Amino acid sequence: MDRLLLLEDDSALLDGLQYVLRKNGYEVDAARTVAEANRLLAEKPPYGLLLLDVTLPDGTGFAVCEQVRRAGGTAPILFLTAADEETSIIRGLDCGGDDYLTKPFKLGELCSRIRALLRRAGMPRQEEPSVLRSGPLQIDLLGSKAALEGRPLELTGMEYRLLCILVRNANRIVTRRALLDALWDGNGNFVDDNTLSVYMRRLRGKLERDPSHPEYLRTIRGLGYQWKEAGE
Repeated sequence: MDRLLLLEDDSALLDGLQYVLRKNGYEVDAARTVAEANRLLAEKPPYGLLLLDVTLPDGTGFAVCEQVRRAGGTAPILFLTAADEETSIIRGLDCGGDDYLTKPFKLGELCSRIRALLRRAGMPRQEEPSVLRSGPLQIDLLGSKAALEGRPLELTGMEYRLLCILVRNANRIVTRRALLDALWDGNGNFVDDNTLSVYMRRLRGKLERDPSHPEYLRTIRGLGYQWKEAGE
């Protein structure tokens, strides 16, 4: 049985979510404050997934996420947020989050996202070369890091995964749907296209000398994206 940590300060929502999640076969530990969440994280065995509200009486879910990632925790993290602004979404994903849901949300969608994140976290990796190279770009698959012209790239987890997908398909068009399916384990139908656009824009900003005239990461209007290898 997968164990989840649920951090939510709204008592009615907390009780409702606990009931639904337990009915769906999950073991749930609940916290109403950052302090309670930190205590559970310190005292309990590692969780399979974390559900974190963003705004809490004594801090934010972002801070909990950052602490978990600094400690080496790899469990998927899903933010529950009342804010749909791009800046809030970006901050949650940049600090180590894997997905977000904007309140109010449908309980069926929440359960679908949890299942997708847990499946993805448990997928065994296929054997492949330890390094991907494409022109001046080098991706260390074992170390989960990348460098361009010898310069280390500071990538979030999702940006790194997007880059790997595109480079593995260099010079081929990868559709938005294919990217969503690859990133979200076949359940791309519930992923906001805007989130993918945010990631691609930020990734291009880290890769390109002039993001408005990209050399490598190109948008193919109406179709998707393409990683263009140097000299091709």
